[in-house]
Amino acid sequence: MLQHVDPTKLLQALSEREWVVAAKFAEGMSYREIGRTLFISPATVRTHLSTIYRKLGVSSKTALAALFADHRNKSEQSLAHARSGPSVMAVLPFDNLGSDERWNRLADGLSADIIADLARYPDLAVISRQTMLSYRGRGGDIRSIGRELNADYVLEGTLQAAGGQIRVSVQLADAGSGADLWSARYDQSGDDLFAMQDMVTENVVNVLASCGGRLVKFRRDVVRRKPPANLQAYDCYLLGAEQHDLYTRLSNAEAIRLLSKAVELDPGLSRAWTLLGLAYSVGAFNGFIGDRAAAMQRFAQCMERALELDPGDTDARLCIASLWALQGNFDAALDEQDRILSAAPHCADNLAMLAGNLAFVAGDPQKGCELASRAIRYNSQVSWYHGMLGRCCFVSGQYKECLTAFHQAPAHSPATLLFQAMACALIGDEAGASKIAGRLRTEFPEFTPEGFIVGYPVTNPVAITAIREGAKRASLA
Repeated sequence: MLQHVDPTKLLQALSEREWVVAAKFAEGMSYREIGRTLFISPATVRTHLSTIYRKLGVSSKTALAALFADHRNKSEQSLAHARSGPSVMAVLPFDNLGSDERWNRLADGLSADIIADLARYPDLAVISRQTMLSYRGRGGDIRSIGRELNADYVLEGTLQAAGGQIRVSVQLADAGSGADLWSARYDQSGDDLFAMQDMVTENVVNVLASCGGRLVKFRRDVVRRKPPANLQAYDCYLLGAEQHDLYTRLSNAEAIRLLSKAVELDPGLSRAWTLLGLAYSVGAFNGFIGDRAAAMQRFAQCMERALELDPGDTDARLCIASLWALQGNFDAALDEQDRILSAAPHCADNLAMLAGNLAFVAGDPQKGCELASRAIRYNSQVSWYHGMLGRCCFVSGQYKECLTAFHQAPAHSPATLLFQAMACALIGDEAGASKIAGRLRTEFPEFTPEGFIVGYPVTNPVAITAIREGAKRASLA
């Protein structure tokens, strides 16, 4: 019967509270769990479900779940044919679940900090805090908030304080369907409220909005449902970014193709110019592109174009710092790196890139290790963060730590194999070094340590010495 009914129109018969109850029940939550989440009794949940079943014409949890799945698929297909551009996020003021009003300020501070930090990400549009203050107390009204603000996602949170402990719960919901997408809970001591506030904010923001964050993955899933002919500039940028982060010959070529298409469709999309330049750099230092000099020239051109469009693009500024160091202007490179760290001290993407700059361009490789470790602490799921940590550890002489880090780095990158072979050689594992070096020569015959130095580009003298010495020990030079 339901096959011939539009699920979206059918679900519109539900009230906001009924929709939330139905969605949570369809996701597998029990009466008791729903009651705890919505602060109602299990008996009230049962009453709501009785009304929901009658309105929707279903008689089982399975049928209800199928109806919501059909609705989500149709919503995603509709979005795939409509919006192209950064996702829109609404962050509700966090609720203090206790009776002590002094915790209201902490709850407000958490939501304000998350809004401010999310707003720094150019691939996400965030509704202003002033606008969101008028939505205080409407946590069960996700779909209405989404419609009113034209938001894709709604983030809400609660704070509970008991004794010396504070619990913060955060939940991300799809603004179209009201379905839960991600949640986390943080239990912290109340001894240092500022440290607790920073920890929660840093984790939430980086897990959601970093280059490997959940919001990007959600959006890519929608974009993939589009027919290739319907891809717009921002869609090509998102898919190109995904290919760029795989670090293989084929993925690098595909990244350059998609990102070139993005800037062709929208020459003003600065982020696409930045990533296109990085893709050329990755192709150069990994030996994926035969004409390394031409690739590096294209790298520089793309970065200059990106900064013309957006002087505040931190990724592009870090790359420009590399080019300055290549020209011998190390002081300018160091100053630029310091400014970026001061401006975005908790952005995992920036921290990981800065770590690489400190090790290979100009600066202290040991500080690079610290920054890469911080990036991983904020979001451990991004493989290239681990690669940056491994490279920094190698230049710092921490060869065992280098090998540990590279176990979680992009496995099929020739740069990964290079540092693994060199680290094995320098800890005396000659058999391991020989095996990895043999694989590197067989699978990537165009790749050389000197090509890596030129293509990265590596300008920090300590890094150049470390790579050349390591390559000799691994019989790669």
